[in-house]
Amino acid sequence: MPRTHSTSQVGKAAVSTLVRRAVRGSTALRGGRPWRPTPYQVFGFLFFLVMSLAYWAVPLCCDAGQHAAVVERLRANLLHPRHPMADLPGAGSPYYSPYAVAQGAFARLTGLGGWEVVRLAGPLNLLVLLTGIGRLVRVLTPRPWAPVLALGTMTLLWGTERAWWSGYPSLMSMTGNLGYPSAFAIGLTFWAWALTGARARGEGPARARGQVRYVGPSGLPGVAGHAGLGMLYGLILLIHPITAAAALLGAVAFVAGWQRGWRRQPGAVAVRWGVTAGTAVLVAGCWPYFDVFALAGDDSVDRMHRRLYEQLLGQFWLALLGLPALWLRWRRGSRRDPLVLLFALDCLLVAYGWVSGHYTYGRILGLTLVPLQFALAVELATPRPWGRARRVLGGAAAAGACVGFLTVQGGAVVPRALDPVGLQQPSLWPSYAWVARHVGKSEVIIADGHFAPRSIPGYGPNLAAPIWPDRALDERERGRRLADVRAYLSPASTRAERTAVARRYHARWLLLTRWKRVPEEAVVVAWSRTTGEVLARIG
Repeated sequence: MPRTHSTSQVGKAAVSTLVRRAVRGSTALRGGRPWRPTPYQVFGFLFFLVMSLAYWAVPLCCDAGQHAAVVERLRANLLHPRHPMADLPGAGSPYYSPYAVAQGAFARLTGLGGWEVVRLAGPLNLLVLLTGIGRLVRVLTPRPWAPVLALGTMTLLWGTERAWWSGYPSLMSMTGNLGYPSAFAIGLTFWAWALTGARARGEGPARARGQVRYVGPSGLPGVAGHAGLGMLYGLILLIHPITAAAALLGAVAFVAGWQRGWRRQPGAVAVRWGVTAGTAVLVAGCWPYFDVFALAGDDSVDRMHRRLYEQLLGQFWLALLGLPALWLRWRRGSRRDPLVLLFALDCLLVAYGWVSGHYTYGRILGLTLVPLQFALAVELATPRPWGRARRVLGGAAAAGACVGFLTVQGGAVVPRALDPVGLQQPSLWPSYAWVARHVGKSEVIIADGHFAPRSIPGYGPNLAAPIWPDRALDERERGRRLADVRAYLSPASTRAERTAVARRYHARWLLLTRWKRVPEEAVVVAWSRTTGEVLARIG
């Protein structure tokens, strides 16, 4: 006998359906639910505000003078800039990347100087970095708290000794290098990995209920999307070549781990990824300012990067807390898990840098930690209840984050005035704006000490001897210039010898630390109450 329903039951069901479908307020016109931010959007926005303020609160230091000098030279001549630090032609300098050229064009349009442009670039690079983290983690897992945890592990789980290098996205290092091209390149790398992973699985993003789910092939079909991805990798290569090495390893890991259709259509798959690789090479090869592929055999900066290998344990040991999570991914899933493959490939490249003496490859260590950190974040984002092993792992990760914050990272966001325990603080470099008020742009200066030669070119003047290697200047010539400057500053130098050096490099100014004696032929123009340095005009 068929089941029947009473009129009252049918009426109640209809009323409840209408109530469920009713929408109010601003959603009535859209017929959907009100928008609610995801956890990562909330915490990412708060992190963006705090980190931007922390970055602006710390004086620019270290490599910032070099990047500010690049902007100054492009501001003076966008198409044919001079050498970033010397009164020499700048053709072939790898510092003139698309990122730098865009900054130079912005400086020309706004009238801002190099230091101001580098300062303003920090929040922009941070925005690219944060969105890249969110996009990459959502490709790895749909768990809404995973990107929040990934941001925490990436910025806190490093070590108990400070790692202050360009391309290291730790909390402390960000206060100094957010305005560098490397920060922008890392953000683009996260985006490139996310797009590579989604395309390898033949999936495209579609928003549903405030999260990203995957609904099969979508987006730009065929070779067009792969060509666009190749353009992105080519851009990363031009902006920061050492980051591009890590980006390439990530692309290999995601394609090898997730690519579908190898057996059914091997030719089509090979053609699509061949288009990606070919487009990347074409984009990089067509850049008119320098030849990026000529940098492959350049060993001029290897010596200074040896320190990366000598301080490995102290600077990175907290990131090893992610090894259990990485092992679980390898054991539970496919042995071709992209994070597992990426970590293995990165370790091989770092090891090659040590064995071969090309220590510059150690610069990818900042991205080598990402598989560990992100695997740990994905594992800890698993919904509760947790088993005993996961609870232990979560407790260890929380303890590690606290240790990292209290020993190295906390001083980046806690001001000195509010610091109750004496946290390690970022480097505080002096300003040389007082020198720029007297020395004209493109004038040559002989500078002494550590800070001045690295900062002065950012205001427009040139150095007699550039501090950093650059393919626009032969290393043997740079070595001769450094030797001449040392001879000029030597207490045993004669007036005739100093005059010969000054004339050789058209030097008109002298900036000396308080330990150096001003030569008899120089006239003191100004001095710094902060550092005791003296600015003198050469006769």
